[in-house]
Amino acid sequence: MPETRIERLCIEKGMKMTEQRRVIARVLSVADDHPDVEEVHRRSADIDDRISIATVYRTMRLFEEAGIVERHDFGDGRSRYEEATDDHHDHLINVQSGEVIEFQNDEIERLQEAIAKEHGMLLVGHKLELYGKPLKEND
Repeated sequence: MPETRIERLCIEKGMKMTEQRRVIARVLSVADDHPDVEEVHRRSADIDDRISIATVYRTMRLFEEAGIVERHDFGDGRSRYEEATDDHHDHLINVQSGEVIEFQNDEIERLQEAIAKEHGMLLVGHKLELYGKPLKEND
């Protein structure tokens, strides 16, 4: 399997890449959701059953501290993770199903910059998480 972006970043940052870290990095690289540590462990253990939950916790903390993954708290009591990228996006969380929808909206971005400017600040970063539930037909 070709080296993933996460594996390359780890090597560039001087991390020792054990086979277990490689598996975890690959699991994160192919994730199209925002898995928690337990889900990362389940997916990793499907590939290598010697990977312990403690190894996944340590590796996720290491990846987070190195800026390789981002940790999110979407209000469900679990830390959820995604690969850190330069592509900015926000999140819409379905509080009933837990589904996380990534989106980007130029109007929201402009409004945030305008608000910062109104308060004499230059916006250097932000996180936007919207929480909702499905509309009922009569809503």
